[in-house]
Amino acid sequence: MHGRRLRVRAALACALAAALLPAAVPAPAAAAPMLVIEGAGEGHGVGMSQDGALGYARHGATYSQILAHYYTGTTIGAAPAKTVVKVLVGAKVKRVPLERYVRGVIGVEMSPSWPAAALEAQAVASRTYALTSHAGGSRFDVYADTRSQVYRGAAAESAATNAAVAATAGQILLYGGKPAIAYFFASSGGMTESVQDGFPGAEAEPWLVGVVDPFEGASSRWKVELPFATAARRLRGLYRGAFHGIEVRKRGASPRILSARVLGTAAASIVDGPELAARLGLRSTWAYFDVRSGGTLDQEPDHSGQARTWKPAAPEADPGSSGGVPPSPSSATGASAGAGGGTPAG
Repeated sequence: MHGRRLRVRAALACALAAALLPAAVPAPAAAAPMLVIEGAGEGHGVGMSQDGALGYARHGATYSQILAHYYTGTTIGAAPAKTVVKVLVGAKVKRVPLERYVRGVIGVEMSPSWPAAALEAQAVASRTYALTSHAGGSRFDVYADTRSQVYRGAAAESAATNAAVAATAGQILLYGGKPAIAYFFASSGGMTESVQDGFPGAEAEPWLVGVVDPFEGASSRWKVELPFATAARRLRGLYRGAFHGIEVRKRGASPRILSARVLGTAAASIVDGPELAARLGLRSTWAYFDVRSGGTLDQEPDHSGQARTWKPAAPEADPGSSGGVPPSPSSATGASAGAGGGTPAG
């Protein structure tokens, strides 16, 4: 009996000692890598930046100066009398007189609280876009949503926007005496894009070239962080093996991406900027990529030759104006024309 009691006591002592020892702490799991995306602007970047137009208007520019800046070499002319716009609303085509159509657009595309010059520039751009868009061929001219430009009819009208339409009644943009399609979008990030670079497959147009947008600053910058697993899922089909990152190959007149490689451990493939932005849910194709793994942040390969620290040039001073507004269109230094609402028809 005595020996058995000793063995029991020894066992109890060992159990008590083990209970008092600190529990083993598992090593922390390594943080999953993140795809860090920094960019600028919102929309396709071709034509007039609406935020940029706001900046110009606040600095004293007239609507004609704003339009001349964004649509290089254009003049203002007159739309054909009694023009009717065929708008696809739901499944039906609605025939709307041009001026009434524009009244139903600009209050949705711009805030009615913005300066008159910005609203007037939007009125001319929207009127021109309606005349030059043939989204439905012979069936209709424009969609009533962002596939063309948003149309809400009388619900969009206000005293300020109707005044802007009246002040520019019948006016459209011309290039070489012909209506010049007037794309527009929300925010440029500091520079617009040439049409052939903004819309893959589009023909170059002399009035749709990248220009510096000096009144858009830090407020147009944005940052997105995606877990690698999320990015891999969104980019599925563009790589083989495990998702490994994104390599930029070419950028446009602005830093917007023209082409990139989606990298996989087994194979990679080429993708254009608009598809890449759409897949990742980005505001624009002006984007730079990093990978955060643990405590380090590594830049993804970029072979475009564009400096990552790109900044817009300061606005030129206009001796005849106290607002510092360029008196004529200003194109980006070194930018090559070869290298929202308002999107390509059809």
